[in-house]
Amino acid sequence: MADDRTARLLVAGLGLVFVQTGAGTMPTTAEIPLRVVSVAAFLALVGVGRRWGGREETPPKRDLGRNHWYLAGSAGAAALLGAWAADQLLHTPQAAGPWVAVVVGAYLFVLAALWERPALRLLGGAMALCAVAGLVLAFGGASAAAVGTAAGIVPGALLLGTVWWWSARPRREAGAHHHLKAQPSGGGPGASAGRRRARRLPAATRAAVSRRASR
Repeated sequence: MADDRTARLLVAGLGLVFVQTGAGTMPTTAEIPLRVVSVAAFLALVGVGRRWGGREETPPKRDLGRNHWYLAGSAGAAALLGAWAADQLLHTPQAAGPWVAVVVGAYLFVLAALWERPALRLLGGAMALCAVAGLVLAFGGASAAAVGTAAGIVPGALLLGTVWWWSARPRREAGAHHHLKAQPSGGGPGASAGRRRARRLPAATRAAVSRRASR
């Protein structure tokens, strides 16, 4: 799971950078809350990092090992080169942020193909849409706040939200599974109490526990 956890940490870190960058284009009344909330969300994710098992419970199809860092480094180099070109060659510095979103979307598409994770493909597609919107706004002469929202705040929120979505719910279901397995068997009072507690669980959680128990 090392590759999976590394990818989640990178995605969460990128989400923080995107939101912080986009927040810098907003008025102070919006900038400060955005900065505070994004930092809090990232730190909370790091704090629960040891629990990251994710919705994709099986390990990635391919263990990339150090190649994952090479892939991330290549994406970083492409992002820096494109940002430099947008500023120095195209004289549209506002296009730098959307270009970085393009690179991140491509990075996620590559991971989706290597690991066979459809969720990463969807996230990469969402990032690509944000990037296209940001590029259109940047080259169309839109305000910095509009570009920052489309290519900074929105993709950053998508990245952070996706990592939260990956990380939280399976652990709750796993905890419910462990709780049910710990109940005594037989017809004694402990078994009756366990059955009563099981009935109080949400229907979706009971179904997930039943499927796992039947394996």
